[in-house]
Amino acid sequence: MDSDRSLIALGLHTAPLSDPLAYPGTAPGNCGLLVRDHYARVVPVRGQPLGQWWVEQSAADGPRRVPLDHVLLRHDRCVADARVPVLAVGSNASPAQLHHKFTRLGVLGAVPMIRAAVTGIGPGVSAHIGRAGYVPAAPVLTTGDATTLVVSWLTGAQLAALDSTERHYDRVVLPGARFPVELPSGERLGGCQVYVGKYGCLLADDSAPQALLPQRELLRLLLERSAALRMLLGRTPEAAVARAAADATVREAARRIFAAEGWVARQPELEALAATAMP
Repeated sequence: MDSDRSLIALGLHTAPLSDPLAYPGTAPGNCGLLVRDHYARVVPVRGQPLGQWWVEQSAADGPRRVPLDHVLLRHDRCVADARVPVLAVGSNASPAQLHHKFTRLGVLGAVPMIRAAVTGIGPGVSAHIGRAGYVPAAPVLTTGDATTLVVSWLTGAQLAALDSTERHYDRVVLPGARFPVELPSGERLGGCQVYVGKYGCLLADDSAPQALLPQRELLRLLLERSAALRMLLGRTPEAAVARAAADATVREAARRIFAAEGWVARQPELEALAATAMP
């Protein structure tokens, strides 16, 4: 693919797994196709299914457009309709994070990453600290206007690899009637999947779900709210990430502090979906 579409050239190259304070990473500003460490623009076609959208590619005589399914067949032998749409509320919306995960696990191929208008669910904060040392996202119920989020279309191998990185979550099916997901083409998905946190979500001071913030800002906020958390993790985001990443017992102690401070709420409607049989 073109060098000017590399994640580095596009400013999309920082993966939170390697730079925890960069969590949740940078989501792309347009629909695209992740192929290794490159991100090609995908152009929606009104009224057409995803596989018939255009992938922009360079040619000797100038830019050209190729149907998305043609590119997917070349890379994975798996067209869009044969893939599973998975909604990202955290770092899985970052091309760099997906590239990091899949490369580490030896999974190759291409991933359509499509910006969609999602109603009824949005990014909150999970009531735990991950192995890399950051406090990750979790989906929470929302009301009001739709939120723009990224939906990735994954092959079976990619989905299995991603599952292995989400051990603190259950992958569930979101019914389209309850959680509408509308693509830029105007198509509404009959359903998609999302990773629901096993530990509930963190609450803000007003008892509403804590909004997802850049990690440095989020950690400062949490440390300011709790003397016990400062004693455990230190007084700065840098110290907190380092201590949490180094010691699983510290991460577990932080989870207990979240609960003791009264910051944790369950998400029963979302958690009930965990009983749904997965494909």
